[in-house]
Amino acid sequence: MSGNNTFSLKVEELSHRALNAKLREAVANGIQRIELREVYGQRYIGTDLNKPVQIEIYGTPGNDMGAFMNGPSIVVHGNVQDGSGNTMDDGVIVVHGHAGDITGLAARGGKIFIKEDVGYRVGIHMKEYGEKKPLLVIGGTAQDFLGEYMAGGTLVLLGLNLKENEGHKARFIGTGMHGGVIYLRGNVEDFQLGKEVGVVEPDDNDYTVLQSAVGEFASYFDYDAEELLKGKFLKLFPLSSRPYGRLYTH
Repeated sequence: MSGNNTFSLKVEELSHRALNAKLREAVANGIQRIELREVYGQRYIGTDLNKPVQIEIYGTPGNDMGAFMNGPSIVVHGNVQDGSGNTMDDGVIVVHGHAGDITGLAARGGKIFIKEDVGYRVGIHMKEYGEKKPLLVIGGTAQDFLGEYMAGGTLVLLGLNLKENEGHKARFIGTGMHGGVIYLRGNVEDFQLGKEVGVVEPDDNDYTVLQSAVGEFASYFDYDAEELLKGKFLKLFPLSSRPYGRLYTH
């Protein structure tokens, strides 16, 4: 069923190829809003649309949702599987649940907001160029290798589901990091960090960045941004732009 500028579809057992063909056709016909219900693991939703279309998803999208995305806004009322925002260039992804491994893999632009926890190697090899800087905000906590080989952009980990005085459990945070910044709300021990990462308290400029990022996160998930910003934050930054340079020199 569809209105003038809305396309609504019960996905059910539709294959990912058939579903994405329907999405491309809808966008080509000028549809501005898409509503997908009963989504059961179909992959690549939002890929190759390249227009500022609004997509609402009810169910669980499969791997690589929003991969190479350049413009759409996707809101997921549920969890997502691995690779959401893989190499995304522009647009917004909002997930009212958990996200799997390698969320934001090699993202080079756009924004991703996850309400709950994420899996392993999230934010791996995020990058930036000029004014184009990706943003990834996670409401819960993460598994190991958060921000691995990160080359740019901003990653915020809020730990909102942790108990009082409970620290994050992820290890190897920022391993190989050589660009960008990670803001972590809560506590981690030194042994949990990659050797390529330094730690400082955020300064006024950092809090300006956090106010914007956390403010937008709070607006999607009905949090009080001021209360979130009262928590203790750490800033993780790369100690070198070429952490493994000696491996390739004689």
